[in-house]
Amino acid sequence: MDIRYTSIAMALLMAAAGFAQTAEQERKMAQKLEAYFTKYKPKKQELAQAPKMLSYKVDNNKKTLVINADGTFAAQEFSEETTADIYKRVRKAIPKPYRKYAITIITNGMAIEDLVPHRIIRKPGKINLWGDIDYDGKPWVSNASSPIEPTHGLQNRHISLWASHGRYFDSDKGKWKWQRPKLFGTTEDLFTPTIVIPYLIPMLENAGAIVFTPRERDMQKHEVIVDNDDRQQGTRYIEVNSKHEWHNTGDKGFASHNGTYTDGENPFVAGTARMAQATGSKKRYSIISYQPNFPAEGRYAVYVSYQTLENSVDDARYTVWHKGEKTEFRVNQQMGGGTWVYLGTFDFDAGSDEFNRVVLTNQSSRRGVVTADAVRFGGGMGNIERGGQTSGLPRSMEGARYYAQWAGMPYTVYSSRNGTNDYADDINVRSFMTNYLGGGSCYMPTTDGKKVPFELSLAIHSDAGYAKDGVGLIGSLAICTTRFNGGRLNAGISRLASRDLAEALLTNTTRDLQYKYGSWSKRDLLDKNYSETRVPGVPSAILETMSHQNFPDMRYGQDPNFKFTLARSIYKTILRYISEQHGRPYAVTPLTPQNFSIEVSGKGEATLRWQPVDDPQEATSHPTGYIVYTSYGHSDFDNGTYIRGKNSHTVKLDPGVLYSFRVAAVTRGGKSFPTEVLCAMYNPGAEKSILIVNGFQRLASPAVRDNAEEQGFDFDADPGVTLGSTGGWVGRQVCFDRDKMGIEDESGLGWSNDDFSGMVMAGNDMDYVRCHAEAMMANKRYNIASCSDEAVESGSVNLSHYQMVDLILGLERNDGHSLKYYKTFSTMMQSQLKDYTARGGAVLVSGAYMGSDMQKPAEQQFLADILKFQYTGNSRTRGGSVYGLSTTMQIYDTLNEQHYCVASPEVLRPIWPAFAAMRYPDGRDAGVAYRGADYRSFAMGFPLECIKDAEKRQSIMQGILNFLLE
Repeated sequence: MDIRYTSIAMALLMAAAGFAQTAEQERKMAQKLEAYFTKYKPKKQELAQAPKMLSYKVDNNKKTLVINADGTFAAQEFSEETTADIYKRVRKAIPKPYRKYAITIITNGMAIEDLVPHRIIRKPGKINLWGDIDYDGKPWVSNASSPIEPTHGLQNRHISLWASHGRYFDSDKGKWKWQRPKLFGTTEDLFTPTIVIPYLIPMLENAGAIVFTPRERDMQKHEVIVDNDDRQQGTRYIEVNSKHEWHNTGDKGFASHNGTYTDGENPFVAGTARMAQATGSKKRYSIISYQPNFPAEGRYAVYVSYQTLENSVDDARYTVWHKGEKTEFRVNQQMGGGTWVYLGTFDFDAGSDEFNRVVLTNQSSRRGVVTADAVRFGGGMGNIERGGQTSGLPRSMEGARYYAQWAGMPYTVYSSRNGTNDYADDINVRSFMTNYLGGGSCYMPTTDGKKVPFELSLAIHSDAGYAKDGVGLIGSLAICTTRFNGGRLNAGISRLASRDLAEALLTNTTRDLQYKYGSWSKRDLLDKNYSETRVPGVPSAILETMSHQNFPDMRYGQDPNFKFTLARSIYKTILRYISEQHGRPYAVTPLTPQNFSIEVSGKGEATLRWQPVDDPQEATSHPTGYIVYTSYGHSDFDNGTYIRGKNSHTVKLDPGVLYSFRVAAVTRGGKSFPTEVLCAMYNPGAEKSILIVNGFQRLASPAVRDNAEEQGFDFDADPGVTLGSTGGWVGRQVCFDRDKMGIEDESGLGWSNDDFSGMVMAGNDMDYVRCHAEAMMANKRYNIASCSDEAVESGSVNLSHYQMVDLILGLERNDGHSLKYYKTFSTMMQSQLKDYTARGGAVLVSGAYMGSDMQKPAEQQFLADILKFQYTGNSRTRGGSVYGLSTTMQIYDTLNEQHYCVASPEVLRPIWPAFAAMRYPDGRDAGVAYRGADYRSFAMGFPLECIKDAEKRQSIMQGILNFLLE
């Protein structure tokens, strides 16, 4: 045998065996990897579906193994620990010969170790930070009257933020419609603004941020515009010239016309604008006064407009006069010209006077020019005509497409489909507006625009989907886009910055909601091609907060306390994210103080006291000071007085003037939401003192039906209580059948009608102490003090110092479904009132649920023994009439826009020797009066503040005061 040929044959046989062995090993490896990914489940998170391995590639020469997993695998939170664990388990799963290879796992085009957020890991060369890119100029808008300026918050940070969807015109069907279905009393178009407008935006602004939103933020239906080109009836546009006179800029400016606007009309090129040379003089300066004629008293957002010229100043000075108080703003006119620029929302009187207006001067610390155009008050009604008709709704309920047109955006910004598809336009316009306004800033340097330095874009949505068992939560998910424009944002940083933002939002929201409420579901982190995350030139994300189709989610979602927690979590994430992007320290804003009380001394001094509320999750949120806001008589609240460190403040009161106060807590990161409004009044000749106690803090969803057959919100049983007014309801739910779960038409579970559509429904304004005090103040024989019910329950207020207590209970009650516990008469309150009446004190109590909320035997005994009544049901008589004290009064008993209502006033039967002092039209008792030798009391089965007419309310109050104190 030829040895040479034998060797070759042996080599070939060995090679073949080796190849066969390698093939067998790779076949086993493929099976192992496929099994690993199919069975993979991340800790503390549920993926929408099982991930899959798409492919793998082995390089035996370089000893590398590259595994490609699908996008589902990317939809999880990665950390150093999880990525190390994944590699460890993959290495253990594959055949031994490959375990020493260099392994890389790719998902969505990126190695999983690169998906670890910056907030978790810091490594040199991280490319998803701003680095040296930072805006150091003047903010777009700043409040020069604020007594504080955050140093560790979001000061000088500009954010573009919006709530999803809104009413739009469907050109195919030729009608206006909602973008999402009407479920559980709302639609996504109206629901997400109830998170963004009353909670999230104020939280960000309280931290110092300048927030732009491409949907109208003001629910006010009235709109008044004061402009040099168009003098609306009753408004006054006045120029006063000094050394430098106002004259036209030479460029087109704003002008409005009567009626509606058609597609493509731009009001910001229909008129002129004014300008004047800037001056540093404190005496010789020119002004423009914008004095509106308000059709009704109320809260109005204030927007200004101007033109940005080459030599515009960065500190134009605007003063807003609101009910006699003034708030000064500085506006950087070097950016954002030719559109509406939001200053703030204020209370204004009806009519026209110099105490309710906006004044612009040509004063500046810079050389240059100040420009001036129209000033707008109030959100107004939609005025964009589509298909020959407007929406017929407040502008705040419409999609962003229509606000963009009214705000002077170019046609290409709000109509990417040439007017043929408003639905698609509304999705795109939000990001297009962000880029148009932000183009040319340091964060979007390669795009032409208005140079507003937006550095973050966020869309707040809700999602579809339901748990088939009717019990499970769907929860939250977040979306980003990393695979676009070569993986880079406009300024050149990595689009992984968007993933960091989305991941932080999802992780922190889940953590905070679980901490507060014990349960919440974390869904996927999706890297998808969505307009709202693809188009913005800055880091952007979509947060799908919850499922609007799943009632267990919406039970949480419609509770105002849940909305506060959710919004606070989002605010904190934005704070941390932006601070970490720039390597800056931060502090979280504090929670609202509690145990608020005001005591009036015989010398005419009011002493305000309160206690801080610590957030156990946030060590940096402990207050370092407080702001006390004061309203004098009928004036609006002032801009506040800063109190360093102390939990009390003393104010000298002018005799016979009603003062109103509220308090906010402060940290280096900003300020809290304010307390409820409390009042004080000093009358030098007063011989008796009255304490008004605010026992109405309840915020709640409508009544809940949730049993084996039904799910949903029952507005007729209890419409719930929102914080202030809300436009978040579309109509009463009509289908409660759990068997119809998941059906997305009128026969499906949760389907609701349109009877609330367009209504801005009144809620809890937290200022009913003032309402009661105003009804009392005509009688100069009493001093008035006030406090929260917590101050009474804790014993920090001594009731024996007062001859009368007026306990406001409003819609307070334990409804059984709210996330926060409320009670008309807590055990401590009962004890305090028992002791107080035992010493001869007089008590006035009014509320909608005093009887029905006190059903335990001991509670009923308290009502009988102390307030001398027995609850016997509710009056179903409609019309709102109540008879008593020699008069007839009308009360709010149906849902409306002016005042919260009493859905079903309670019937209170007197227990002898008490007697009925008020009656409903059906003859049943509405109020019970007791005048004994021991003490006196007066109980009303409806809240006194629900009496519509102020003069009748005052007359009733005076009659009650005479009965209790004379």
